[in-house]
Order: sequence, then structure tokens, then C-alpha cells
Amino acid sequence: MQSAGLDGGLSTSTFTRRKGPYCFVGLQNLVWISAHAFRPKLRLCAQETDEGSGTRCGHVAIIGKSNVGKSTLMNHLVGEKIAIVTPKVQTTRNRIVGIATEKKTQIIFLDTPGIFNPKLRFDRAMVDSAWTSAAEADMIALMFDLPQFKARKMEIDPLHEEIKSRITAIQKKRARDVILIMNKVDLMSKKDAESASDVLSEFFSDVQPVDQFAISATRGDSVQDLKTCLADTLPEGTPKVSLCFPLPSSPQPRGIVLNCVSGPWLFPDDEMTTLPARLMAAEVTREKVFLQLKQELPYSVAVDTIAWEEYRNGSVRIDQEIFVQRQSQKGIVMGKNGTRIKALGVASRIDIEELLGRKVHLFLHVKVRSDWQDRRDMYLPWGLNYNA
Repeated sequence: MQSAGLDGGLSTSTFTRRKGPYCFVGLQNLVWISAHAFRPKLRLCAQETDEGSGTRCGHVAIIGKSNVGKSTLMNHLVGEKIAIVTPKVQTTRNRIVGIATEKKTQIIFLDTPGIFNPKLRFDRAMVDSAWTSAAEADMIALMFDLPQFKARKMEIDPLHEEIKSRITAIQKKRARDVILIMNKVDLMSKKDAESASDVLSEFFSDVQPVDQFAISATRGDSVQDLKTCLADTLPEGTPKVSLCFPLPSSPQPRGIVLNCVSGPWLFPDDEMTTLPARLMAAEVTREKVFLQLKQELPYSVAVDTIAWEEYRNGSVRIDQEIFVQRQSQKGIVMGKNGTRIKALGVASRIDIEELLGRKVHLFLHVKVRSDWQDRRDMYLPWGLNYNA
């Protein structure tokens, strides 16, 4: 299925490859649904299952403070680099879906933005995305940066208090299993790791975690054990899910029942993410900007794929715009005689070619858009709530 995009062009997403009937419920008229419409608000409402099938399928929201290793962990669990990873906090700006299917289990991981104290509209939208994911998932994987907690004298701060309070509130509305994940244990002694873990596990005992794991997401230590536990804890049976998302004609979510794929899974067993290729390509370029410019352009950058042209020889031309907020920042991205933008283009093109498995002609354009964080159209493709 190919559907009309919000910009009037044609858009494709991984949904287009799924087989099975699409049943639209409660709509007055049959409409073409934009590929963008599937992304903004994946609402996993009141999941029901056909028990007795012997299979397990469900959603696991990975939440935690900024830079605790959520994206690194999801990439390891899925087996592919789905989410970009940088040393900078708040690298992840929206919910990224990663899918792992093994034997009789399909786990849909929701990698979320880091939880912090938001001040700006865009910050609020990111944090809202994290809590929305936690509220809609079947399980919550609460993750901690153990060395950082130890370095801060193992003090429970107001953000810890808020996280516990929010999870408790979510559990009151619907039972939700929680697993505690103590990350980066390879960077500290066993004694320090145990003492820091004890403080956190005692404080979060009110959320009644079903298990706790000490891991290294980077090295993969104990990650497989964690994955096995998640698989065993997910609900048994074939999921029946109601998805809600904004239609092009309305900014409000409206319920639509989808049978996306026949069989016991929500997604085909060879699918690893729902993120469309053009958005993944934009994320790759943003990652390169973060890594190469480091402290020069903290969070003033956004990347948008504005054109995608398929060639007959199998290659693809991709045009992307890099948005900055000030004219001086444009000069930083361009570099002297254009050297920086060329280096960004080369690094990004190599990764996008590996991602797509074909030759890519990448063209980067830098634009000054001081208000990009306040533009509604910058939120919609990423599924962020503009009014959060």
C-alpha cells in the first residue's frame, strides 16, 4: 500500500510491506491514510490476547534519565543499529520502535527520550513521549547509569522521586510489570556496583519490580539474560491492538483497529523497526552533526529529509535540510570553504548506504530557521505532541 503524504507527495513506510487486511473502524468515509499518520501516536490501548497460542508478544518501554544507555541497549537487543547513539544527553528526541522476534516471542521495544526537567516546548514534547510510551506499553524497563549515580554520592534526587511517582500512577490505571536495569557496571568495581544498585532497588521497591539486572549495554554483558526475562514476562497469546493516531483532517487521535499481519505477531518476523527510511536517514545525519560538532552546536540542530528520488540503476538521491537557529551556527555547520558540511555528508552517506544496502547520492543544505522548535510541522513526522 502506498499512501498520499501530508505534503501531497507519496510516502512509504514499513507498514506498506505488511500483509493482511486493514479494517478501518468508526470512520465515516474511507480515506487514504498518510504514512506520517501511522507514526505520530502509536497508542497500544487495552491490549487483549488470544491465550493458549503458546506465543508471546508485547511492548517494552525503555525509560530512564538522559544518557543512561537506552538506545545502545535497544540496538543490542534488536541486533541492528536502529537508534542513533552519541555521548550527548537528549540525543533521542522521539520514540523509536525496535522489533526483536525469536522463536515464539516478539518483543516490540520502545526506545524513549531521556527524562529530565523540561523548560521549552520541544523539551516538554520529548519527555511527554517517554511517559506516553511507558503508559501504553505492556512492560517498563527502568534503566539507570550506575557509575553516574555513584559519582553523585548515591543521592536520590527529585527526578528519581518523579519517576517513581509517575510509574506508580501508571500501574494504578493498569497492571504493569517493571524490570530494573543497572547499566554500565563494567565501568566500576563489583562492590560499588552492588552498593549503588541496593540504594536504587530499595527506593524503587514501591513499583514492585519483577526482576533486576546489572548489565553493560555497550559490551553486551547480561543483555541476553535480560532479553530472556523480558520474553518470559510478556503476555501470552496473539495481541489485538487498537492504534490511535491523528488523521490528516484532524489533529486529535482517532481509534482505528488494524490487523497488520496475519499470525501471532504484530509485525512480520523479519521487520526490525517501524521508522521509515527517510526518517532513519535524517537521524543518521543528525548523529554525525552531534558527533562532529560536539559542543559547538548543542541542541540547536534539526534534520529533515526533503526529497527522495529513486533511480533506475537502484541508487537513490536524498536531499536533506539541516536547520540551525542562528546565522552564526550556519557558518559552523558549513565550515571553512565548506569543509565541515562535506565531511558531514561523507560520514552520513556511508552509514545511509549501509543502512539501505545501495548507493546513495546525498545532498545537504543548511538553513537558518530560528523558530523550528516552535513549528507544529516539525513535531508531526516524529510523533511528538506539540501541545505537551
